[in-house]
Amino acid sequence: MIWLEKYKSLLVGAIVIGIALFLFISHPKDKQVVVNANLPLAETDIPIVKEEAIDNPVVVKFFVDVKGAIKLPGLYEANEDDRVFDIIQKAGGLLDNADEGQINFAQKIYDEMVIYIPMVGEEIENPFLNSSSPSNQNDKVNLNKANSSELETLPGIGPSKAAAIIEFREQNGPFKQIEDLQKISGIGPKTFERLQDLITVK
Repeated sequence: MIWLEKYKSLLVGAIVIGIALFLFISHPKDKQVVVNANLPLAETDIPIVKEEAIDNPVVVKFFVDVKGAIKLPGLYEANEDDRVFDIIQKAGGLLDNADEGQINFAQKIYDEMVIYIPMVGEEIENPFLNSSSPSNQNDKVNLNKANSSELETLPGIGPSKAAAIIEFREQNGPFKQIEDLQKISGIGPKTFERLQDLITVK
């Protein structure tokens, strides 16, 4: 007890100093925690989400004229990825007397295309869908100016009929109207039907 009384003041002083040191040491840590807590709001880079432009594909529409041995002949709207098979389905399908052997069901369609479905027994020198490019198809063939090669791009017109067309205009003068084409032997109403949108005399 004598020792406690003697060193009481020193003990109290040591406790006070220890508490002060504890507060001094711990206070900066608390501040640091607060500061760090605020860093994300003040200094941390916030990732910016950029909205990428969404490409809206433009749907290209084509118009195709379907004729011949088809259930619902007429003008049909089609997409650029459509095939002849797709257009035939839109037109109700083939008639029973359609000659499927002359149809290229897999061919891709193009704008202003004329699809003529031949009947069984119908003589066609070229496939009903010729192989010329769509860009050439968009330009009508002039019966008064076209050479043999140009005439043969028309469906149903082979070398012999092309020669007959040239011979006709040389002997009788220029075609006055496209209907005059039917005056040539071997070119009847059915052949003319699939050619009338592809030819001109002007």
